[in-house]
Amino acid sequence: MTGAGAVRVTADSIDPDYAGPFVDHDEARSEPVPHRYVSGGFRGTDARFSFYFPPPERYRGRFFHNTYPMAVTSDVGPFPIQFEVAVGDLGFTFASGAYYVQTNNGAVFRNPGADPAAAAWRVNAAAAKFSRVVAAGIYGAHRPWGYLFGGSGGAYQTLGAAENTSGVWDGFVPFVPGCNHAIPSMFTVRMHALRVLRRRPGVLAAIADAMDAGGSGDPWAGLDAEEAAALREASLMGYPLRGWYLHETLDSGYFANIAGMIPMMDPDYAADFWSKPGYLGTDPASTIGQDRFRCDATVAAVSGPPFTIELTDPPAGDCRDAHLVVLSGASAGASLPIDRVAGKAVRLIAVLDGEKAAGIRPGDAVRIDNSWALALQTYHRHQVPPTEDYYGWNQFRDAAGRPLYPQRDVLVGPAGTANAAGAVLTGNIHGKVLMLSALMDIDAYAWQADWYRALVREAKGAGFADSFALWFIDRAHHENPLTPLQRSQVASYSGALQQALRDLAAWVETGCRPAETRYRVADTQVTVPAGAGARGGVQPVVALLADGGARAEVQSGETVCLTATAAVPPGMGRIVSAEWDFAGTGDFTPAAIGAPAERVTLTAAHAYARPGTHFAVIRIAAQREGDPDTPYARVLNLARARIVVV
Repeated sequence: MTGAGAVRVTADSIDPDYAGPFVDHDEARSEPVPHRYVSGGFRGTDARFSFYFPPPERYRGRFFHNTYPMAVTSDVGPFPIQFEVAVGDLGFTFASGAYYVQTNNGAVFRNPGADPAAAAWRVNAAAAKFSRVVAAGIYGAHRPWGYLFGGSGGAYQTLGAAENTSGVWDGFVPFVPGCNHAIPSMFTVRMHALRVLRRRPGVLAAIADAMDAGGSGDPWAGLDAEEAAALREASLMGYPLRGWYLHETLDSGYFANIAGMIPMMDPDYAADFWSKPGYLGTDPASTIGQDRFRCDATVAAVSGPPFTIELTDPPAGDCRDAHLVVLSGASAGASLPIDRVAGKAVRLIAVLDGEKAAGIRPGDAVRIDNSWALALQTYHRHQVPPTEDYYGWNQFRDAAGRPLYPQRDVLVGPAGTANAAGAVLTGNIHGKVLMLSALMDIDAYAWQADWYRALVREAKGAGFADSFALWFIDRAHHENPLTPLQRSQVASYSGALQQALRDLAAWVETGCRPAETRYRVADTQVTVPAGAGARGGVQPVVALLADGGARAEVQSGETVCLTATAAVPPGMGRIVSAEWDFAGTGDFTPAAIGAPAERVTLTAAHAYARPGTHFAVIRIAAQREGDPDTPYARVLNLARARIVVV
């Protein structure tokens, strides 16, 4: 079947490219937990799959299937992105009565000429269907329930599968999702804000401080006109104001993964940006021209792929997000995005036009030029979607709805979505979807989950309530909190994601629909109620006060009384643990809470010897069964309080 919203893979369809499954390993394994491992592939292709089956006494007739576009192996293990639950947690899977499925998406993601649907859902669907054949051979005749989940690019794949397959999976958990026009705008708007707000020392630090616990709450104070405009533009696109706490290490994020796409799809853009009216590059009031950087050099050596170009002399200037422009030789005219520069070594991003990179030779003249990098910082202004439901872009429309800036002939976002999801998203899902979005996500802004919810409502009509549910997770990032600073500000949503898989299974198998998070969207900023009962969803709600307020001022050595309150939404379990981090370093110490309960109050006394501003942090975990000993489905949240020591 073809056409918008058409189901392209069904339970009974046979994919001609993936019709010949084979098994090359079938063995009992004891690590990390006892299981039966079955792996193989599809004849005549590079598609691979792996299945992990629990002992029969632990199996309850279902499977969990994880996906991510850049997965390079079908075996469980590290992904290119730090998603805790997406690395094959067999303990959790088996404790949930499921077996585990994973593929390598056919090893065709972004391959020129390859059908994007192959990586998005066709290989996954063929593997999921074959897993049922294998499962029947192990456990006896039955049809296992199937649940596909994936984050970020994997969310696009999961939604693509939900819209373009039927009867393969029964439910889907896309997490930290984007919209059809997210790429590259979610990153370019950040790049623009970072450039402007970093020009003057202390500006970003002041913004972060204003939005932190006990801060002024006014991030605009003290900004000049250009700074305020850049911050407002990012905020209206959906960048969370609390996300600027990472300002010291922020870069262009996942923009590097798609940096090579735009010059190929829109090769004249940079030239237009620097020469035509309506673009920031020709605006005399802008500082962007002062930041333009070019450095000519000669190639000394080439290695790779991935390609590293050794120069005769190190470049002098800011090479972040710059391009290597080839001026002579077989690859003359190529403009290749740079990953990093270390001394004389210039490492290129894995580019779509690999032949150009491979054609560079010693002696070729090259130029490191950030003209493209600077031009792309406002590319989102020239990518206004045709409809106003993508409301992050409505700031770039006049009162009549017309774009304020010149528009490009190509819209990159839908092409990027189609590449990841196999098709542009329509909302016409087949099966049940429980979506999870993070409120401090600086890579996939939270409003896009609300956008997709509206898309499903329009597509499904009366069937909407039985098809879609949405959880917003506060104090959570796109990825796992890896650094001490991140751990003091955000908590992992992996426990919520694990509970989402279990709740999705209950919804499909018993009809128990998950309770959604209640929220509102102001412009593009998503906010949730302060109380657990009013907020709903799955996450506990936490508050922390220092001497009765969000901010306490004390003398050196004076004791501060910290009071934490936490509650779970109705029916979402009990609080099973609490941890203190009195110094805000990301290192937590367990606190006694007594018996698990739906609501707890904790107090602690702490004295700070060193003058300055300190932050105390409380981290809370809730668990549906109130089990303090299980490591699974522990839903986290945290709160902070400011202590100023004089």
